[in-house]
Amino acid sequence: MKNTKTNSFQKTVVIDVVGLSSHLVCEFTPFLKQFLEKRNTILIEPMIPAVTTSVQSTYLTGKWPNQHGIVGNGWYDHKDSEIKFWKQSNHLVESEKIWERARKIDPQFTCSKMFWWYNMYASADYSVTPRPQYHADGVKAPDCYSNPPELRDELQKELGQFPLFHFWGPNANIKSTQWIADATIFVDKKYNPTLTLVYLPHLDYCLQKLGPNLSKIQKELLEIDTVLKQLIEYYEGQNTKIILLSEYGITPVHRPIHINRILRENGFISVRKERWYELLDPGASKAFAVSDHQISHIYCKDSETKTKVERILKNIPGIQLVLDKKAQKKYHLDHERSGDFVLVADSDSWFSYYYWLDDRMAPDYARLVDIHRKPGYDPCEMFLDPKKSAVKLRVLLKLLQKKLGFRYLMDVIPLDANLVKGSHGTIHAKKEFYPLFSGAQSYPGKEISANKVYDLIWDQMTSKI
Repeated sequence: MKNTKTNSFQKTVVIDVVGLSSHLVCEFTPFLKQFLEKRNTILIEPMIPAVTTSVQSTYLTGKWPNQHGIVGNGWYDHKDSEIKFWKQSNHLVESEKIWERARKIDPQFTCSKMFWWYNMYASADYSVTPRPQYHADGVKAPDCYSNPPELRDELQKELGQFPLFHFWGPNANIKSTQWIADATIFVDKKYNPTLTLVYLPHLDYCLQKLGPNLSKIQKELLEIDTVLKQLIEYYEGQNTKIILLSEYGITPVHRPIHINRILRENGFISVRKERWYELLDPGASKAFAVSDHQISHIYCKDSETKTKVERILKNIPGIQLVLDKKAQKKYHLDHERSGDFVLVADSDSWFSYYYWLDDRMAPDYARLVDIHRKPGYDPCEMFLDPKKSAVKLRVLLKLLQKKLGFRYLMDVIPLDANLVKGSHGTIHAKKEFYPLFSGAQSYPGKEISANKVYDLIWDQMTSKI
């Protein structure tokens, strides 16, 4: 084990509990509730966009999206004329990370990055992140990526194969979060890093499927409470400073906005027909949307199109803000990757990526869990299609096909956006749905801006108290 105790920094763990807000700290999270009562907990003002990759990048750099460049979980690449979602290279983050600053002060400082995003090729000393195997026959197999590379094999030998299909999709559940927690403890025991960043996604699933309805998510709240008890008691035993935070809270929603369908009905969207279905052709479109929860980037071909599109956008129910490049500066989002317009939904609405006008023309990937090919975020990937008869039996039969080596499509995802009951990304949520920051130190005020989370992490790492 490498000795990473330094004179400059305190051993610290940052536990990111996705979707956690004060609304969820209740009788169904007894350990968490008691833990937070003994600490200083403040609210984090939602930023634009309040989505995973943007918020994490702001927390770890202290910069806004117009500086670090992460304007969402995905954006339009003008050079490739492609919409790209959920890329993994850390080189996409264009600002110095907190562990890089610390290492300049003390070369002995080390960092473990457990499932925080943009994990591949990061300068962190130890990292693990989801990375499926994509076989030539079309099979997607569970796996993960690590640095150092041999860590992946050690973890999967000790803990079993990373449960990818429990990390995202209709079968997402506590198994993936438990695996991440166990892996984090394994890495800490082996390497003793100065700073550990751990990402626990469990609440993301139930909150988007069912909304923040406590009576419906009791089981999931109790499950995450158990994992937090395991992690926190372990790190307390290691004399580690513990920070608990979240990136966003999830608000109840009832109205999907099919922004690309509106643009298509007004003649701005181009599609390419392949076999029986239609594919969005962003490079040929006059304007199109890259939808990301309650945020949508609108990219336009020319100034004439911008004028026409803006007029339409301002009259769509459920849209709270229409930000052109000038207005984006106020929210620190003006970057070459951001859209000509950025739309922010009201707290009850969210943006679908759907662009087809007839479900019979929907692309084959629409009914799959396929986060990279879809030109926008799709929360319906967490559901099995209720319109398909005996859908669970269909899943079992397709798994049998896979086991026997036959080609198959797990086309069981619904096209009904009304199934989604929770979302995030807007800045217009009630404070009970704001993300949280909890540490051992006291903080002035009851709220901080998202870019100040960096400073609080730094202060806790350097404090002798």
